Amino acid sequence: MANLTQDNIDKKRKAMKRRRRREFFRVIFQVVIVALVGSAVLFLGLGAYNVISRVYNEFTSMYQGYSERKTARTGEVNPKFDGYTNILILGIDGGEQGELQADTILVLSFSNDTGKSRLISIPRDTWVSADSSTGRIGNLYNWGGANLMVRHVSNLLGISIHQFIVIDMNTFAELIDILGGVDIYVEENMDYEDPESGLTIHIQQGYQHLNGEDSQKYLRYRGEKLGDVGRVQRQQKFIKALYAKVLQLETIPKLPAIADVFRNKIDTSAEIFDSAHLANVLRQMSSDPPTTTMLPGSENDQGVWVPNLAEIDVRISELFPVQDISEGISDDE
Repeated sequence: MANLTQDNIDKKRKAMKRRRRREFFRVIFQVVIVALVGSAVLFLGLGAYNVISRVYNEFTSMYQGYSERKTARTGEVNPKFDGYTNILILGIDGGEQGELQADTILVLSFSNDTGKSRLISIPRDTWVSADSSTGRIGNLYNWGGANLMVRHVSNLLGISIHQFIVIDMNTFAELIDILGGVDIYVEENMDYEDPESGLTIHIQQGYQHLNGEDSQKYLRYRGEKLGDVGRVQRQQKFIKALYAKVLQLETIPKLPAIADVFRNKIDTSAEIFDSAHLANVLRQMSSDPPTTTMLPGSENDQGVWVPNLAEIDVRISELFPVQDISEGISDDE
């Protein structure tokens, strides 16, 4: 039997991807069909008609509600980014007056074809205009929740945001403990005391195995040398270590516990109609670590991070090259 040509292999791969995209809705339709058939057997005549109509109406209403919520929580959708799944990750903490703020702001982007990822870190003190006013981007969460954050991050970067995940510090620590902790090199002695907020940080320099509590302290620490820039660098380094940890085989038995935390303790936009797509993307995650970048800009005398819009455009073009975007569009056609 003649060997398959490379063209045939590529065609088969693309066909498999299209089949996976259709798999979820096929399952939904199968469920509806089973319900209809079962109803017809159990309730003949008018009774069956009423049950069938109710199932169909509930399904239609559920999808309509999902579509409305999806439109409300996203900014303008750019078809150039259909080849990617872009997820806004918000780490939430209490502010100085106890108001919730986005202490950590990350955009994690996956290529739907290759599974390769990109990580964009946005300093919490980035200065933005929000609804005829200006302020630090981390405070937007207290003003308008995740939906407002999605719109402004999308506008700031010039990309579509497809999903968001909101997680507080305690839940984050719980997830790290479920995974069994993270190994990382601590670049300096971290010593910090804040009796008013109850925050105490003492982590020694060198290779450390961090549990959930120590992990959040490592990420929250703000040293005197680099300030928030150093903090963002630590976040990126930690995400790379966490990414590698998640891909290990020992994570598989822990997935039910992780899923339980996501279901009950994390606010996310992923619903039944897009969870299948997201799961498919995660299943194809590349073993390569994420490409990381920090929002281009500079810090002024007031400790505010001022975005450099020209450099942002250049960096986004590098992270999302036109060739990759074109390939993403062609695969969906």
